[in-house]
Amino acid sequence: MHNESPSRILVRAPNWIGDAVMCEPALRGLRARFPNAEITVLAKPAIAELFIAYPGIDRRLVYDDRGIHAGLSGKWVLAGLLRRHRFDLAVLFQNAFEAALITWLAGIRRRYGYVTDGRAFLLTDPVARPDRATLVHQVHYYWDLLKPLGVTGPPSVPALAVSENETHAMDERLGDLGIGRDELIVGVNPGSTYGGAKRWLPERYAEAALRVCRQIGQQQGRPVSVVILGAKGEEKLGHSVADRLTVRSAVLSGRTNIRELMAATKRCSILLTNDTGPMHLAAAFAVPVVAVFGPTDWKTTSPYGQESSIVRQPVDCAPCLLRECPIDHRCMTGVTVDMVYHAAVEQLRGLSRPSCLSGRDGIAHQTDRTDQTDKKDRTTLLSGYTVFLDRDGTLNPDPGYIGSPDRFELFPGVAAALARLTRAGARLVVVTNQSGVGRGLFSSADLDAIHAKLRRLLLDAGVTLDAIYVCPHHPDARCACRKPEAGMIDQAVRELEIDLSRSYLIGDHAKDMELAKRVGAKRVWVTTSEHGAGALSESGEDAAVVVPSLEKAVTWILADAGANEQGIPVGEETHQ
Repeated sequence: MHNESPSRILVRAPNWIGDAVMCEPALRGLRARFPNAEITVLAKPAIAELFIAYPGIDRRLVYDDRGIHAGLSGKWVLAGLLRRHRFDLAVLFQNAFEAALITWLAGIRRRYGYVTDGRAFLLTDPVARPDRATLVHQVHYYWDLLKPLGVTGPPSVPALAVSENETHAMDERLGDLGIGRDELIVGVNPGSTYGGAKRWLPERYAEAALRVCRQIGQQQGRPVSVVILGAKGEEKLGHSVADRLTVRSAVLSGRTNIRELMAATKRCSILLTNDTGPMHLAAAFAVPVVAVFGPTDWKTTSPYGQESSIVRQPVDCAPCLLRECPIDHRCMTGVTVDMVYHAAVEQLRGLSRPSCLSGRDGIAHQTDRTDQTDKKDRTTLLSGYTVFLDRDGTLNPDPGYIGSPDRFELFPGVAAALARLTRAGARLVVVTNQSGVGRGLFSSADLDAIHAKLRRLLLDAGVTLDAIYVCPHHPDARCACRKPEAGMIDQAVRELEIDLSRSYLIGDHAKDMELAKRVGAKRVWVTTSEHGAGALSESGEDAAVVVPSLEKAVTWILADAGANEQGIPVGEETHQ
């Protein structure tokens, strides 16, 4: 298969929401491996909804196994539909015999999948299933299937998207329930369609949610509400949690389709959940998760990228994978409210710490004092130094007013470059103008979600930001915090006790360089955006160094700091 380039690929998606989310990195890898192929996903209705407007595929086909495609005659109808599309490769992420049978009936020339469920004779390209004794995460299980096709490297973290219209519609719906756009939301998902054995106790969910609400509210100075999620049939369970709450709550259990569930999950500041589909949805939207595991195997189905979110009580009988507990449900009753609450505090500290837009001076700030002194390869070269970082155009591409985490991605190499600064002992502080909030283009909650994703992407490389300071105001407000005004840096100095004589500012705009000049930080201009080299020549602004990337900026800072510490004269500011 390495030497073939299929032009039309059919992908049979898994049947469960959580499995489909964990399959997404493999789907992205397939697209990267065959960028010119037309990729069609065949999925049951709920999973087909999951991939609406998904950029990695060209078409969705719905497998209506309870309607037109029910029974043997229905399979024949479906096979006929697939035959008309003339696929030349079928990739079967779904493990069942039926998946291979349908593609065989459709006459698809190459049928590729794991040897499971007795279907080896129906596959032209059978792949040996991983040894059961060597447990791997389900994300790797799907990813590894593609390796014989030439897919290389590690899988990415699952990622999904909802449209701006869907986000707005959910904001409106929550608003009708009394929850404003700028409110923080503690999500609770107390149910499980797989069976009662996976469910933590509803009264404990209520108590844990209340404690988390108090913690976030005190920390951020903003109103906090609870939104309860769940499938059809879980309405009573959702209300049993809501009835125990003393804060504003909304029960969406059984009242959302898949797209609405995605939008509601994305809106959460944190999700307390059992091992279910919404747990994986939250992780795919970079929402911090606290996941209670009992009878299922956390090693294979934990929220990928947030493995530290797991709360469990180790017992001899787990994981049993049973739908209902035949004894005393000790794997769940042994999980205490304290365990879930403390896990939530750690998740919020390490991943999200949402920005607060209601501070006394109007500056949004997001701090994380996580101690990083235990890093094995940490040096002291930049101990006592602070590196201020612009966001848009410096850390990430700047298409203009990024209002959703779906549109936020780091430039290649940024995380690795910042990891070098972290290992050298530097503190990292982001200072960013975000007038989209003041202009009404997106909410502070949207900004929180973006910064949660930023922290997640950096945390994967071992980088923890010390703070994020945001000016949310409209430019006409003429506030004291909008760059090049020094308000954000002044606040950072007060709160973090920063020595500005040992500081650098990396940015892509003349406003960043002017700010650095005003506060006395050394200036590093990266030409990574439209504000780069061209704008530099027009501005006439001098910078300590002009470099093409953040990696080069970090290399220069390390060399400059090293020279300073050795007493070597650095010289005047010059373009380089």
